[in-house]
Amino acid sequence: MKIPFQDKVMAIEQFIALKPSLKGKKIVFTNGCFDILHLGHVQYLAQAKELGDLLVIGLNSDLSVKRLKGETRPVNPEHARALVLAALQFVDFVILFEEDTPFELIQQIIPDVLVKGGDYNKDQIVGADIVTSNGGEVVVLDFVDGFSTTQIINQCNN
Repeated sequence: MKIPFQDKVMAIEQFIALKPSLKGKKIVFTNGCFDILHLGHVQYLAQAKELGDLLVIGLNSDLSVKRLKGETRPVNPEHARALVLAALQFVDFVILFEEDTPFELIQQIIPDVLVKGGDYNKDQIVGADIVTSNGGEVVVLDFVDGFSTTQIINQCNN
């Protein structure tokens, strides 16, 4: 069965081929593991979309999440995480990446706006230099207190 929004999930090569048709659209990019989607993620992604016309999410692959978060993660496999994100009406594209950081992805996409959550400082954001040197902006959105994947996992284990 074909899921209507699965076309939003694509390889970087597909996005690059599509990019000329997106000319004139303000592209917003963010990235993460999005292992267990929660209110903090949804609020953050909705706010990110408001900063432009198209929201592109770089999604860490399963192997990347394991390297970053440990052997017990991710809880949900990459295809499931990608489809859950793609199901959100304000998400336009989801692109999986294998590396630990989205640096190469940002180099290829060159978004107009790079967004991260409030747990980052601008000088810590991977790819910020690429975006700003190409005339784009880097935005740090407020962190939503009380919601984190780690917190949810810990509550389930208690």
